[in-house]
Amino acid sequence: MTSAGVVTAAEAATVGMMAAVAATDRACAVSPLAREKTSSLNLRLMRTPKIVTTLKDYGWPLFRADLVAGLTVAMVALPLSIAIAIASGASPAQGLVTAIVGGFFISLVGGSRVQIGGPTGAFIVVVFAVIAEHGYDGLVLATLMAGIILLVAGYFRLGRFITFVPEAVVNGFTIGIALVIALSQLADLFGLTIADLPADALEKTQALWAARETAQLGALAVGIASLAAMVALRRLAPRFPGLIVAVIGGSVAALLLGLPVDTISSRFGDLPSSLPMPHLPDVSVARLQELLPSALIIAFLAGVESLLSAMVADRMIGGSHRPNAELLAQGTANVASALFGGLPATGAIARTATNVKAGGRTPVAGLIHALTVLAIMMLAAPLAGYLAMPVLAAVLLFTAWNMAEPHRWGAYARLPAADRALLVMTMLLTVLVDLTVAIGVGVCAGLLLRLRTRQTPPDDWTPPER
Repeated sequence: MTSAGVVTAAEAATVGMMAAVAATDRACAVSPLAREKTSSLNLRLMRTPKIVTTLKDYGWPLFRADLVAGLTVAMVALPLSIAIAIASGASPAQGLVTAIVGGFFISLVGGSRVQIGGPTGAFIVVVFAVIAEHGYDGLVLATLMAGIILLVAGYFRLGRFITFVPEAVVNGFTIGIALVIALSQLADLFGLTIADLPADALEKTQALWAARETAQLGALAVGIASLAAMVALRRLAPRFPGLIVAVIGGSVAALLLGLPVDTISSRFGDLPSSLPMPHLPDVSVARLQELLPSALIIAFLAGVESLLSAMVADRMIGGSHRPNAELLAQGTANVASALFGGLPATGAIARTATNVKAGGRTPVAGLIHALTVLAIMMLAAPLAGYLAMPVLAAVLLFTAWNMAEPHRWGAYARLPAADRALLVMTMLLTVLVDLTVAIGVGVCAGLLLRLRTRQTPPDDWTPPER
C-alpha cells in the first residue's frame, strides 16, 4: 500500500471516529430523560410482585399445574408448621396461622415465581429464646417490628446486599440451627418425661441424659419408623408427598396399637377451626427498645433465608427473582402474621423445592397452598389433633438433616482454612451461645477476612487517565 493510501485510510478512520463521537454527543444530549424514564421503570419493576407479570399469559395448563403443586405443598406444610411451632415454644395453631397468613402474602406480593413461605426451622432457636425471655406477646411485637424493618429494606432496595453476608457464616449458623433443632426433638422422639426442658444446649443435654430412664420403647419405635418412611419415600418417589404419608401412617399406627404416646390434642388441646381476629400487640417505647435486637435478628433471618431460597428456586426453574420485591413481601407477611398472632414467616427452601418438583410455576401455587391449609384447619382440625408427638419429632429431625446438607460437608472440608474456621466458629456460637452473637460475630469476622485477603496495589501503581 502506498503512503497516499495509508493517509487516506487514516483520514477515513478519523472521520469515522469523529462521526461516532458526534453521534454519541447527540445521544447524550437527549438521553438524560430517556435514562431517567428507564431507571424509573426498572425501579418499579424491581418492587413489582411477580404475580403481576406471571398472570399476563396465565391459562388453564398453568393453573392445573399450580393446583396440583399447591395441594402437594400444603400436605407437606401442614405437619411441618405444627411441628415447628411446638419446637419454638408456641402452640400448633400459631404455626398453622403463620403458614396460612404468612404463606399467602409471601406468594401474593413476593418477587419469586415459586417461593413458598411460612414458619421455618431457622426461626426455632430465636423464637424459643424470645418467648422464654419476653413471653409470646413479646414475640408478636418483635415480629411486627421485623416486618416493618423488612418493608423499609425493600423500599430502599437493600435486597442486593445479601451478597455481603459471607457464605461460610450462612452455612455455619444453618448447621448450628439444625443441631439445636435435632437436640430439642430427642425428648419427644424417646418419649422422655421432662417437666421443663432448658433452652441452653449444654443444660438441655444434661436434662435429657438425666431423664433417660423414662424413655418409652413405643414412642421411639413409631418415631424411628416414621423417620425411616420419610427417608425411603424421599429417595424412591421424590415427587410423592411422602412426608404427609409417613406422618399419617405413624400416627394411625400409634393409635391402633394403643401406644402410650402424646398427641397434639393430649398435650395442647383441640386445634381451632378458624383464624383469630387481627389485633395490635401492646406497644410502648420501653418495650420497643427491649425487643429491637430480637426484631433485627428476625428481620435478618427472614431476609437472608427468603433470598437464599429464591436463588435456589431460580436455579431450579431457570428464572430470576426480584430481591427487593421479595423483601417487601417478607415485610408484609410478617406484619400480617403478627397481627393474627402468628410466628415469624419467611421463604422455605424445602417447601419451595417441593413446589417446583410438583410442577408449580407461578405464585398461584403458593396461594393455593395457603388456602388449602386454611381449609384443612376449618374442616379437619379435630383429625389433626391425633398426630403423635414422636412422629412430629421425626419430621423435625428429617428437616434438621436436610438443613445441615451433609452432602456438602466434603466441599466445606476443602475450603480455605479461614473459611473453615469461620464456619465452625459460627456453628459453635449458634449452638453454645446465642444466634444473635453467632450472626454478629460471624458477619464481622467474615468482612474482616474479606478485607484482609483483598489484593493491595503495588507501590508503583498509578490510576489510569480518564
